[in-house]
Amino acid sequence: MLLASGSLREGINRRSRAMGPALPYDRGMINPGILLLLNLISTWFMVGLIWLVQLVHYRQFDLVGETSWLDYHRRHSTMITVLVAPAMLIEAASSIGLVISRPAAMAPWIAWAGLALVAVAWLSTALIQVPCHNKLSRRFDAAVCRSLTIGNWIRTIAWTARGVLMAGAMWRVLG
Repeated sequence: MLLASGSLREGINRRSRAMGPALPYDRGMINPGILLLLNLISTWFMVGLIWLVQLVHYRQFDLVGETSWLDYHRRHSTMITVLVAPAMLIEAASSIGLVISRPAAMAPWIAWAGLALVAVAWLSTALIQVPCHNKLSRRFDAAVCRSLTIGNWIRTIAWTARGVLMAGAMWRVLG
């Protein structure tokens, strides 16, 4: 396994001189390589999920029908939250962690850019998706569904950019 072999640890420390010093790693903190791995996994989970929601799920809302809509939307909201909330929290916490203690081979701007993209996704969720879903929890509205789908491109782009950014960071750390 990558972690057991020490390859990740070696990659993390390999280019510390070239990149400049990372913030000191305290044994009481989570290893920066583990933070990066958690971040990469949670980000790519969200990338896959957001593309599924964007291209398949939201586009089928209008097929549910008004008679089944309220029950369907309630179930959707409950089930999607169970999937999304843990991944978003892990991603946010590990992004903050990477700003505080990043692997030596990871440039500081990558950690900050990653955190900024998390903020974009969270702000879009709070300011666009949640209000749309609140309206849809009362009744079906095709215009609100369109706004939801269009507004969701912000999150789709932010998470996709994060996925590429964090994969690049891991590549650099392991390279």
